[in-house]
Amino acid sequence: MYRRYSPLSIWREMDRLQREMDRLFDEFAPRRLRTAPGFPAMNVWADEESVIVTAELPGLDSKDIQLDVLDGTLTLRGERKPDELPEGARFHRQERGYGKFARTLELPFKVDVDKVKATFKNGVLQVTLPRAAEDRPKKIAIKVA
Repeated sequence: MYRRYSPLSIWREMDRLQREMDRLFDEFAPRRLRTAPGFPAMNVWADEESVIVTAELPGLDSKDIQLDVLDGTLTLRGERKPDELPEGARFHRQERGYGKFARTLELPFKVDVDKVKATFKNGVLQVTLPRAAEDRPKKIAIKVA
């Protein structure tokens, strides 16, 4: 005989199954799969003068970050090191990833590479990329005849 399920109980069972699968994957996933995200959270905005890029890089030191600007792209690379545990200690929960990461962004216009500035404060990297003078819009005066 078939058991009749209500729509609500079916969704509860699906949710329970998803949680169980997540738990099993977390328990048996190889350590090499537990790496830092490939793409740190970033914001990018621009005006007529420059492009501003911010990236969240908590727990990193500025020496662990590399920035390159080449052919209209900005590349951010780095590495988050794993936590060092005292001898005999083991993780109870490990959610913070580690490993190498890289992200490349196409810039909306040519930038003056010699005037790029980067600051790193409280785990947030801010990069200011000034627009190249030859790429700035030129205002044309209109003469009245």
